[in-house]
Amino acid sequence: MRTRRTLRDVAEAVGVHVSTVSRALDPRTRAMVNARLAAQILAAAAALDVRPDAIAASLRTRRSRTIGVLLPDITNPIFPPMVRGLEDHLLPLGYLAVIINTDNDPAQAAAAVSMLRGRGVEGIVLASATLDDPLLAALLAAELPVVAVNRTSALPGLSAVTHDDAGGIGLVVAHLLGLGHRGIGHIAGPAELSTGSARELAFDVALAAAGLAGAKVTAARFTEAEGRQRAHQLLDTAPRVTAIVAANDLLAVGAMAALAERGLACPGRVSVTGFNDMPLVDRLSPALTTVHIQLHESGRLAAAAVCALIDGAAGASNQVLPVRLVVRASTAPPGG
Repeated sequence: MRTRRTLRDVAEAVGVHVSTVSRALDPRTRAMVNARLAAQILAAAAALDVRPDAIAASLRTRRSRTIGVLLPDITNPIFPPMVRGLEDHLLPLGYLAVIINTDNDPAQAAAAVSMLRGRGVEGIVLASATLDDPLLAALLAAELPVVAVNRTSALPGLSAVTHDDAGGIGLVVAHLLGLGHRGIGHIAGPAELSTGSARELAFDVALAAAGLAGAKVTAARFTEAEGRQRAHQLLDTAPRVTAIVAANDLLAVGAMAALAERGLACPGRVSVTGFNDMPLVDRLSPALTTVHIQLHESGRLAAAAVCALIDGAAGASNQVLPVRLVVRASTAPPGG
């Protein structure tokens, strides 16, 4: 059986002290070592199959260097760029992100958090928060560093990184009004989610300011299937609608499918808008007019916020990122 190599073997191979090898192999202290020397140490460690013992380090320091990340739907295209932003901040600091899909199930989320805490997780980033979230309340009561991202909650003391949902819907409605639309409908997101409730309220406010009353239906989930079903419902109850404001891009994609099934041209008969500017919506036919949010940056900032809490930062940090309207081919003046 081959003898396991150690940091001392790497030190002898490169001709440096063991402590220098230790610093070079730790992302948090690598900058303390000359860049060329650090590269030599990393190469020697790889050749000798030597890597830091994370379990031993955890026992010694009582720190796991892990962050739990709970996603509501791992198949939603907005989350990979967000996770990339998280990891781009965490990995250089020596943290490992553990990604868990909750499937929008509170019981599954609670079970996941229980497992993470049992493994000594140091902080949690939640993209699955609801407005009245008992899991978040429990985490805050336990004083575990937790940050909500994309969605938030009404709970006091919660750190969150979100986007300007109201401002984004205001931009969409102003765009449609400017094109001449007056029959504007809304496929709202789930009311228990901040992204659903805030965008619906913003739609109501914008329409009221224009002296209009928009038709509305509510989706149970932010999915393409729900968008298709609710678009059919909206068109059945408000056939004169010439524009549909969907609360997110997946709902918008479903709405466009419903229009095609009815033989209604988009945007010739009905314009459609989304929210999030998820990857590939510019490749749709027609390309989707939507609200661009900062997916990578929101992930990076959420990671920075949870690290700050781990390091002892006091008080909640609430960051609301600006958004912008991206006008594409799915919107046009009303033609029918």
